[in-house]
Amino acid sequence: MRPPTAARDAATAALRELILAGERYRIAVASHLDLTVNESRAISHLLARGPMGQTDLATALGLTTSSTTTLVDRLVEREMVVRVPHPDDRRRSTVEIPESAMRRLGEVRDWMPQAFDPVATADLPGVATLLDAIATGLRGVTSDIEAARPPRPGRRKRH
Repeated sequence: MRPPTAARDAATAALRELILAGERYRIAVASHLDLTVNESRAISHLLARGPMGQTDLATALGLTTSSTTTLVDRLVEREMVVRVPHPDDRRRSTVEIPESAMRRLGEVRDWMPQAFDPVATADLPGVATLLDAIATGLRGVTSDIEAARPPRPGRRKRH
């Protein structure tokens, strides 16, 4: 473990504030779209990573496959996602956002880039690189935490 430094502490505090701001943003957008936070998270994963199978979506969300099936069912009912048969396996389907939902999401998709308005255009490529590096580091730390978590008695380990 690295010793704390003033610069590292300041960066950690700023990251914590960014995460909190992101969580508040998620709640506001979900409310605007009349979605639950988990439904909003599912939509975000699909927007960021494209269509995916329900098992992959469950893993990304940290939910059980049965919970994800229920969540996707709600989103299908609301016409926010569709299930498309997998081209190679009739038993599987892929979850994706249809064009009609993309139009509905257009307004909220335009809000997030406004967070970069205070940043000079010339600085944006460096900011993108830095944010990507931080996200990679945070995913690594998260994986380490999840791997080190002892199993709880009477509970199945989620995959």
